[in-house]
Amino acid sequence: MPAANTPAQNTLEKWHKIIASKSVAALPDIIHPDAVFRSPMAHTPYPGRDILVFALSNVIEIFEDFKYHRSFFSEDGDSAVLEFSAHIGSKQLKGVDIIRFDAEGLITEFEVMIRPASALMALGEQMAPRMMSLLNKA
Repeated sequence: MPAANTPAQNTLEKWHKIIASKSVAALPDIIHPDAVFRSPMAHTPYPGRDILVFALSNVIEIFEDFKYHRSFFSEDGDSAVLEFSAHIGSKQLKGVDIIRFDAEGLITEFEVMIRPASALMALGEQMAPRMMSLLNKA
């Protein structure tokens, strides 16, 4: 774990508060404008803070009983892996968030991996109409 009060650690504390409260108003404040989102459903990464904020804001609404269980940090403290569980309806899931931070503690990369495939498909079914709504606004 990085030393307490490092920029990355401060950002993670804010992230956990956002998750606990399900209030995403502060989310843009912890994400770099040029951040990259790597979705578990797409091969190509999505660039930009807006898409990452959109994805995370929607997943916070979709996941039920979301809980983080363990955290792992790189030696330099610039990366973290957070293990989580949740469910979508009757589909139980496990996953990890792989997060990279810049020197100021802003999130520069956010990658999500989810298993099993049936839970990932359930997430896709919930996210598809939301993504279409976003794309239709663009």
